[in-house]
Amino acid sequence: MQHILAMIVPFILGIIIMPVIMKLAIKLKFTDKPTKRKQHKKETPLCGGLTLYIVFFIAYFLFVKNDFKQQIIIFLSSTLILLIGLVDDYYKTRLKEFPIFPRLIVQLLAAILVFNADIAFRGFTNPFTGEFVWLSTTIQFVLTITWIFGVTTVINWSDGMDGLAGGISFISAITFFIAAIILKQDISAAISIVLAGSILGFLYYNRYPAKVFMGDSGANLLGFILSITALDGAFKQATVLSLFIPILALAVPIFDNIFVIFKRFSEGKPVYQADRSQIHFRLEEKGFTPKQVVNYIMIISFIFSAISIILLLIKI
Repeated sequence: MQHILAMIVPFILGIIIMPVIMKLAIKLKFTDKPTKRKQHKKETPLCGGLTLYIVFFIAYFLFVKNDFKQQIIIFLSSTLILLIGLVDDYYKTRLKEFPIFPRLIVQLLAAILVFNADIAFRGFTNPFTGEFVWLSTTIQFVLTITWIFGVTTVINWSDGMDGLAGGISFISAITFFIAAIILKQDISAAISIVLAGSILGFLYYNRYPAKVFMGDSGANLLGFILSITALDGAFKQATVLSLFIPILALAVPIFDNIFVIFKRFSEGKPVYQADRSQIHFRLEEKGFTPKQVVNYIMIISFIFSAISIILLLIKI
């Protein structure tokens, strides 16, 4: 019942709060304008990220019973991610590009705050001896920061069609929730199901044709929270199979964006220069409609996530 409430409350809050924030965004001209690369037909409120943030953290403090210091640091670091994303979104509403360097600095600072809050990849269990192998502090730091920064980025880069980044994030959150239940990780389960409910409330307005976009603020926030959830959940267990859960749950954006990075690098383009290299754009160029693209990617994501859970159950 607690988990059901933890999902329903942020969902309902999102349904109620989103229209209010959307009206405010329209009034302030905080909207995404159609361009050659962005093919939506009219100006769309760019406030989904702010609503996700409000809804998630209301439910987070209501339902997640964790170390209070850790909770505050997660809240503060997520606030940094949201704020720099909102600044980026503001520039986009004025058809300008926000410099990459400030974004990198803030995202790295947020990741370091999380690491210092003792949310980190500490090591793994040796499958042959059953002993836990502790990694050096330096390796822990590098792997943790890379994971947080990487997942934050790939979710952001996946936000290219109505319902896509939200759908991928929802499937991942549900996967993390099921894994946490199996592994008896109550805190990770609570965070995951609160996140899933928050995303559902957003998707109610973001499904095709979208009435609101999450913007960089929302996409970065979702990726950031998903990365933390994995560190405090499946990665914390650190068995060989549990290590695969977050990677498989996020397989589509992770491997697609690795492909995109190599493609841009081989073509001599800046890695962060936006183009139409992602899988959703490639599928669209092959004749898929936006709805078909999103459904196709959701099916693939679901299959990978299901495989991760099956592997975990077989082991148990």
